[in-house]
Amino acid sequence: MIELSGLTKRYGDKVAVNNLSFTVRPGIVTGFLGPNGAGKSTTMRMILGLDHPTAGDVRIDGRHYEQLKDPLTAIGALLEAKAWHGGRSARNHLLCLAQSNGIADSRVREVLETVGLTAVARKKTKGFSMGMGQRLGIAAALLGDPRILMFDEPVNGLDPEGIHWIRNLMKSLAGQGRTVFVSSHLMSEMALTAEHLVVIGQGRLLADTSMADFIARNSRSYVRVRTPQRERMRDVLHTAGITAVEAGGGALEVDGGKPERIGELAAQHQIVLHELSSQQASLEEAFMGLTAESVEYHAQAGPAPGPAPGQAPGPAPGQAWGDGWRKG
Repeated sequence: MIELSGLTKRYGDKVAVNNLSFTVRPGIVTGFLGPNGAGKSTTMRMILGLDHPTAGDVRIDGRHYEQLKDPLTAIGALLEAKAWHGGRSARNHLLCLAQSNGIADSRVREVLETVGLTAVARKKTKGFSMGMGQRLGIAAALLGDPRILMFDEPVNGLDPEGIHWIRNLMKSLAGQGRTVFVSSHLMSEMALTAEHLVVIGQGRLLADTSMADFIARNSRSYVRVRTPQRERMRDVLHTAGITAVEAGGGALEVDGGKPERIGELAAQHQIVLHELSSQQASLEEAFMGLTAESVEYHAQAGPAPGPAPGQAPGPAPGQAWGDGWRKG
């Protein structure tokens, strides 16, 4: 378990983390979300004692990180995948970590096999690709067989098979009763992995809730209805006290209605339905809605680029040839 209480970190006049309090519990994968500059990395560094808080407290199973004996056996972390000496082999990198924490050499072989690096165990890490580096970083996190695991952007550089593997690995670790805390900017992947979410913006806590509750609270859900008898369907719904509004593609959108009830009304009035589906925002849409005011860096659409030297001007972006333009 990881417990944060009033955790605050200032760098001069800038408050990177502002009075954060939350608990990361065992048995589930907890996602850690926030825009760039929100304070996620600083928070993770303070959990590991790499940065010291200006105020507040953070404990790992009731103790500060510096109080842990052989810390890799208590908490394993992937913060920077390429935190190694490029002249060492993957095996020797892990062997150094193992010996510094009283971990048996045999465990090195086990984790290399787990992450799929057995074939390159004796190769120097300076030649590793980003994906191989991620796997080695994950191996280091698993080395001490810890009860708590923390991953920052674990899927960076991984191919689809690797992403599928790390997703299932994190779920498996949580299923064993371990605490799994993971930060990622890939919302689609987080939606498939995490059961609970902690969301911060500008260093402040914005949400600490289940995945389902987060999406429900921060997005609109409705029922989409398509029928060739649209006007009649709308009248039937109105009579039943259900409001429907017209949407694109000739569909109706019903807020606050249940698909089962709408389907029953259509059947009672012999109305043909071509579509009856519940619609809910994705995690990404819910996240963007909640954090819109907390984004530190906003990209702006700039002017369209001019033609390259020696090239005739062409149509504006989105304008087809023929819309007032002719190819020379």
